[in-house]
Amino acid sequence: MQRTEHALLSQSLGSQKTLVSFRAGLAQARPKVYIQASLHAEELPGMLVAHHLRTLLEVAERDGRMQGQVVLVPAANPIGLAQRLDHKPMGRFELDTAQNFNRHYPDMAAAVLPQALTRLGQNAQDNVNTVRALVHRFLTDWQPATELDSLRRELLLLSHDADTVLDLHCDWEAVMHLYSEEVCWPPLEPLARLLGCQAVLLARESGGGPFDERLSGLWWQLSDALKAAGVDVPLPQACASATVELRGEHDVAHPHASADAQAIVAFLEHTGVLAADRPRPPIPPLLHAATPLAGSQTLRSPVPGVLVFRVAVGAQLRVGDLVAEVIDPTAAGQSRVHPVCAGVDGVLYAAVSSRYVVAGGEVGKIAGATPFRSGDLLGA
Repeated sequence: MQRTEHALLSQSLGSQKTLVSFRAGLAQARPKVYIQASLHAEELPGMLVAHHLRTLLEVAERDGRMQGQVVLVPAANPIGLAQRLDHKPMGRFELDTAQNFNRHYPDMAAAVLPQALTRLGQNAQDNVNTVRALVHRFLTDWQPATELDSLRRELLLLSHDADTVLDLHCDWEAVMHLYSEEVCWPPLEPLARLLGCQAVLLARESGGGPFDERLSGLWWQLSDALKAAGVDVPLPQACASATVELRGEHDVAHPHASADAQAIVAFLEHTGVLAADRPRPPIPPLLHAATPLAGSQTLRSPVPGVLVFRVAVGAQLRVGDLVAEVIDPTAAGQSRVHPVCAGVDGVLYAAVSSRYVVAGGEVGKIAGATPFRSGDLLGA
């Protein structure tokens, strides 16, 4: 594998951070899969999965099984990794701007639309190549003014021309689940099955400009914009991207990581990036049907207190089922116990790790099947 260091913009005297990438396979080989871990830098399960995956990819490359290419970024956020406050990691938001490291990526469809209006023709593959070249030019011309934007630029330069993008994250406490755009679901369904996802949450667009959706959204958004402008040209959905939530923050263990890396390798074999070294068993069935992200209920407590869960993550719930209790031991007379109950049918796929909750604080998330939310669908 080829290891490359990418220097970020130095925003302060004597300070220089570096992003590290690995490439297995030839630079122009297809299909191309891009995999990164720990963009939210305190979310470490993906980093351990990348450790195991790197070894498996090295073996596959040595054995001549690499038919496409894989770009692997095991630690996608050196800025966030260096941020600590009161002995606690602060890897979700940049301390200087308070921006989420997984939001505010540039709208590449809008950036290349003016050139695409006149440069695309009737050959679909030529159009894909042209759009990728236009995006590459946009990114190379971009001169970031901050360290954070230089990180965004490097990540997009590594991933903008990938056929498949996997962004490895985790939640506080959670079962394996996956977020993706609706147009990406058919090619990514085998991955969800191989990983054993207990929830899959789909949206046309979740909002906020997250990393993965800027890459897959480029294609359908540009196609829609071309049609709206009266330009009738074939433009395939040339990238499928997903945010893979590898359980919870404390699920950093070799058995999990090794199994997840093996599942990703099986998916790479399924997509033709790798040649299989042995017959693979059939892909297992999906544990639960995919549901709309707009149908996900975020449970909140209207009162402060000690949070006690009465069910575990992964529980299948019905409306009215008791999920947790919030206990105020300072209430007059006797302790006040406030029940938090499910408002939708579905899987409790994530829960907070803190066992004290403030009024209005988040408790957990249930993957419901009926959409009821609109606007930006992701949390902060």
